[in-house]
Amino acid sequence: MPASYAYLGPEGTFTEVALRTLPEAATRELIPYVSVQSALDAVRVGEAEAAFVPIENSVEGGITTTLDELVAGAPLMIYREVLLSITFALLVRPGTRLSDIKTVSAHPAAQPQVRNWLRKNLPDAHWESAASNADAARLVQEGQYDAAFAGEFAAARYGLEALETGIHDAENAQTRFVLVGRPARPAAPTGADKTSVVLWQRDDHPGGLRDLLGEFATRGINLMLLQSRPTGAGIGNYCFCVDAEGHISDRRVAEALTGLKRICLEVRFLGSYPRADMKPGGVQPPRPGTSDEEFVSAADWVARCQDGRF
Repeated sequence: MPASYAYLGPEGTFTEVALRTLPEAATRELIPYVSVQSALDAVRVGEAEAAFVPIENSVEGGITTTLDELVAGAPLMIYREVLLSITFALLVRPGTRLSDIKTVSAHPAAQPQVRNWLRKNLPDAHWESAASNADAARLVQEGQYDAAFAGEFAAARYGLEALETGIHDAENAQTRFVLVGRPARPAAPTGADKTSVVLWQRDDHPGGLRDLLGEFATRGINLMLLQSRPTGAGIGNYCFCVDAEGHISDRRVAEALTGLKRICLEVRFLGSYPRADMKPGGVQPPRPGTSDEEFVSAADWVARCQDGRF
């Protein structure tokens, strides 16, 4: 496998900045790809060891392009996550004034994060989506659009100026990025982990989602993301992307996945990996009755009952 990481390019994206915060990125060749799909496909066909892509932001939730690729494509697995605080700059060709701007561009996920600023400052500007914020900057450089919302750090790379900086509609906005590779054994638990899965119901029935969530709730497992995505099989047909606290090696998580595998049409395991929002040991202890020791004790009690030793 090549010692390289694919990422959503071109150079100068927030994705690249977040990727470079990983220590292992210093020992890999970092290769930009034009889309999330092409970056993930590079891993699937063996062109890259792993891909680094955005998966969620704190303003709009899940990045549907990434979620859909993980749901429908050949299986991949998440190994790491990174959180990056996001603020935008309005990048323009030198000499451009605010009154000159008739078209603006950025990645679709950026629009909800600058919508109010845009309405207030450039109410008549026409929005054009780009494959990434850095690609929008490149298109401005080439003269296709007047301005781009991107990281201020991208200005020098594309010969642009930051006409405005610190642009954001929501304070403390963050984007979550994930390092995705081919399926393998998950890393050892750290004590502050997250497990991601995709769930498909066997059939549509009253309380169906409650049944799925109950497998987590009865074992004291907190959920951090729950998002439905269409399966493509017709209106009303959805699967559910779930991020849950814990590691697959935790007894409560393993039992929840066992229960879900029993009642679901399909379960896709997307990985157990360290949480980026908390240091190891920083999570709250499991709720009473849900620790590994209590699961072992309960199983031992059942075995003794079966042997008549209760």
